[in-house]
Amino acid sequence: MKADSATGSGLKRELGLGSATILVIANMVGTGIFTTSGFIMESVGNPMAMLACWFAGGILALCGALCYGELGAMFPRAGGEYVFLRESFGRAMGFVSGWISLIVGFSAPIAASAVAFATYFYRIFPEAWPVSPDTSFFEAGFFAISPTTLLATAVIVVFSLIHCYSLVFGSHVQNLLTAVKIAIILIFSITGLMLGKGSTAHFGSAMDPKLLWSGGFATSLIFVSFAYSGWNAAAYLGAEIKNPGKNIPFALIAGTLVVMAIYLLLNGVFIYALGVEGMRGIMEVGAVSAEALFGTGMEQAFSAAITFCLLSVISAMIMAGPRVYYAMAADDLFFEPLKRIKKPHGTPVFSILLQAGIAVVMVLTTSFDKLLLYIGFTLALAAMLTVIGMMVLRRKGFHLKSPYKTFGYPVTPILFILFNLWIILFCIKENPVVFFYGAGTIAAGILAFFYFDIRRKRKQTRP
Repeated sequence: MKADSATGSGLKRELGLGSATILVIANMVGTGIFTTSGFIMESVGNPMAMLACWFAGGILALCGALCYGELGAMFPRAGGEYVFLRESFGRAMGFVSGWISLIVGFSAPIAASAVAFATYFYRIFPEAWPVSPDTSFFEAGFFAISPTTLLATAVIVVFSLIHCYSLVFGSHVQNLLTAVKIAIILIFSITGLMLGKGSTAHFGSAMDPKLLWSGGFATSLIFVSFAYSGWNAAAYLGAEIKNPGKNIPFALIAGTLVVMAIYLLLNGVFIYALGVEGMRGIMEVGAVSAEALFGTGMEQAFSAAITFCLLSVISAMIMAGPRVYYAMAADDLFFEPLKRIKKPHGTPVFSILLQAGIAVVMVLTTSFDKLLLYIGFTLALAAMLTVIGMMVLRRKGFHLKSPYKTFGYPVTPILFILFNLWIILFCIKENPVVFFYGAGTIAAGILAFFYFDIRRKRKQTRP
């Protein structure tokens, strides 16, 4: 198969529609759905209001997917927001979004998910290990080695090597992990509703419409939107998806709709199992629901299921992120080795290894705890600017040659922009320090851009 002539890259269009859609699903379904519903129920206090919150969050994610679908069809290249913002606002804006992706969008969540995997893994058989998972083998300042950090590091390294080897092989592993994850969720949900010891009375009476305008509903919607993050995953692999003009929009939209259905189904099971009072304020709502439905001992089995599900999320992020850094390097705006493609399988090996290295450092230094404080703020900012950029490109007529146009334009992008603006303002109001963390990251990205841009211009003027 020849390299993508449309982009001039060394990447190959080997990813089909099914794999692209599965990548979106895998990026979205993580621990959030199993841990946030109890707090949402505490905020809204009504089962139908909680379901409405998850439905509204899905609609907003779908608005984003519809907009990104048009951008992906316009520019079917590797890089996602980096390419979209570069085309709409210029190189500097594109670079800063790529910088954010490297640190906040992928490396930090990979580190956090890997540590979560290790933590859950050791909980499954707590008596089988000779030492506590948190026992420190070595500690120096912020640097610490423990069974938890060693296992988290091993997971990152193994999956990074898998995705270094081959896009096709990596996508097969990804598809298998995601298929098992969906099967686990469906089996739990269906058997829970049919055979579990729940009650339909837990759904209670009709919801008071005033709840939709309450502060608790608004706050909950922000947390729900974070659980839906990842709906844009297929856009990062635009240069490797077959028939991108049709498949990128379809993968984004179909993947988001599938996850929306899964989230509503799971929350229905949680309500059926526990009711309002049983869910209120519970973090491990998935494990507690499993025990309520099937009896003592199922909490540990459910923890094992969540542990396996995390592998799919880690793999998906490791797969998507490096395409951003590859695209930056291909434009001579990042370290040159990052644009090298491993032959014959066509993977951006150095970009994958860079991301793995940063994620491992975050695991060993636990610095990702601070990074996670502003993930929502910075990612909402990047997504909002990207969709604003889509509207700018529309005014320039770029959409006229695109095989896909955003459904519901201009209402769809305006709704998405306003919602993300609200998230940004809310995050700053509730935790002002996120603004300084975010501003610091952006400032560092701007300085890095000037360095690489000056280097790029010097390279172009060389005889």
